This record gives sequence, structure tokens and C-alpha cells, in this order.
Amino acid sequence: MEQIIQSLLETDLYKFSMGQAIYHQFPGYTTTWTFQCRNEDVTFTPDMVEEIRRQIKLYCNLHFTEEELEYLSKIKWFKRSYVDFLRLWHPIYEDFTISTVGPRGLSIETKGTWLNTSMYEIPTLAIVNEVYFRMKYQYSDLMDSFQEKLEEKIGWIREGTYYLSAFSEFGLRRRLSAEAQELAVKRLSEESYKSKGDLFSRFVGTSNVYLAKKYQVTPVGTMAHEWIMCVGQGNHKHNPAYSNWYALDAWVKEYSVLNGTALPDTITTDCFLRDFQLTYATLFSGVRHDSVTHLSGEKRC
Repeated sequence: MEQIIQSLLETDLYKFSMGQAIYHQFPGYTTTWTFQCRNEDVTFTPDMVEEIRRQIKLYCNLHFTEEELEYLSKIKWFKRSYVDFLRLWHPIYEDFTISTVGPRGLSIETKGTWLNTSMYEIPTLAIVNEVYFRMKYQYSDLMDSFQEKLEEKIGWIREGTYYLSAFSEFGLRRRLSAEAQELAVKRLSEESYKSKGDLFSRFVGTSNVYLAKKYQVTPVGTMAHEWIMCVGQGNHKHNPAYSNWYALDAWVKEYSVLNGTALPDTITTDCFLRDFQLTYATLFSGVRHDSVTHLSGEKRC
């Protein structure tokens, strides 16, 4: 199988946005994350696990190129100190533990500084998905189906069946393959370029920084639930119910009026709104709400 992750830019933008704040404010935090497949009908074979291991090793051999760093430096909220850090940074394979021990035949765990483990998540999920789909099914049939459905949905947007005030492509960690995601971004950017004020002018970009650079569309993303969970509980010095306050305060310290989209539903929206004071309302330009499993904890209600 060809190398799946071709560039260290091939991750969601919010990993870099969080990464800069982690680098400046929480460089000593250590974290662990564990991959768990929640699909009961999915089983990973030993051959799949071995290919996943090989792909993660290939990913860990990557370094940022100067061209890639120049691209990041032009995103207005990234600072020179962080870009210089990325010039030295690369994934560390020894941070990973990968085995066939697990309820679905696959176990992946990473341990290390938050600076590192945060960056591993999205490429690892992309690798796991693509290896599984390529080795479990007739991949060419899946791509044919994907392309058919993509064109169908593009037609629905063009015709107004789907009315979207604005939309972005955000599929990296759940994608069929790198080929499939690139096709989607390519087609959406083509349709957006051709549009003259119609529905496709509302395509605002992709979370995949590598594809945003390649197709000259806007990279999209600010923070993940991870930010609130780790800032709020990483030092174990305060009640987790105050995680929103600590996370938003650290974000404003890093970015001020830039990069201002908040995530309200990590430990319930009620808790978030109690901490969303007037200062934050002035500095944050938007609120992103995802359908997620909430982190359990005390409710400040």
C-alpha cells in the first residue's frame, strides 16, 4: 500500500491552532490517548494491524518542508516562535504502542507530551480508516460509489435541494481514503470557482491543511473538545466544572481577537454559558456546536 500520510500538513487546522497555544502555555503537560473502535461489526485482522503499524512508521519519518512552514506562517494567527518550533518537530514512533490486543483486534495508545500526542490523533485515524477499507473491501467499488454520491450531493447543492448558509469540508479523520477526500475538495473548489453568487459561493474551505494549500482554499478550524478537556484537567488543580473558563481564558491569552470560534458542548452547554462572560462574547466571533459524547463531570448549574 502506498504511503497514506504524505505531509505533516495533512491534519486538521485546529491541531495547529491548539498546538501553538500548547507550545506557549502548556509545554510540560503529558497526556495519553487510546484508540477505541466503537463499531461492533468491525474487526481488524493481524495483517491490517501490521499495515497500520507500517503506515504510522512512515508518518513518523516525515518533516515539515520550508515551503510548508512558509504557508503556515502566512496564516495570520500563527507566530514565528511556533513555526520555528515546527521546523524541528516530527512525530516519534516510540510514543506509540500498537497491538492486536483489543475488543476489535486493534489497540493503539500514545503517551508523551501533549505537544506530541495531540498531533498524532488525526493522521492515525486517517491511517486506520484507509487501511481497513482498502483491505476489507474491493476498494475500486467503494471509490466508484463515493464518486457517484459526491456528484449527486453536489447536484443537490447546486439545485437548492440542500440549502447551506456556509459549509466546509471536514472529513479527514473519518475519510474513506486520501484519494476520496482530495477528490471531494477538488470538486467542491471547482464548483465554488465557477459559481457567481449561487449556493457554491458558500463553500468556505477544508480542515485539511495539506489540501487547502494544494487547492488554494481556506484552511478551516479553531479548537477541539480536547482543548477544553486537557486545559481544564491537565494540571489537576481545579474542579473540572471550571474547564471552560480556564480553556477560554488561555485561548484569549494566546489569540486575543484572532481565531475566535468557541466550542460550547464539552461539559454541557449550560456550564459553558455560565462562564461565557461579556469579554469572551466580544472576542469570540462564533460558536461551533458538534454532536458529541459529553465529558462526564460535575455540572455547574
